[in-house]
Amino acid sequence: MSMGMTILIAVIALAVGLVGGFFGARKYMETYLQKNPPINEDMLRMMMVQMGQKPSEKKLHQMMSSMNAQAKNSSQKK
Repeated sequence: MSMGMTILIAVIALAVGLVGGFFGARKYMETYLQKNPPINEDMLRMMMVQMGQKPSEKKLHQMMSSMNAQAKNSSQKK
């Protein structure tokens, strides 16, 4: 095998590895964020208290369900 062919194979393998790694990491992060959302009800409650609002359970559930629906809609568009 010539030196040029060896370099060509190495470059192709590097490109395939980079593309595969990018999409693999992207898929991993999407599933991780779906299983572990960045905001939960306790965080939402603290944010509402800091903004001067008294958080009711109904309001918390409404906000969480709207955030989850928005997250599902944005992931389905991709």
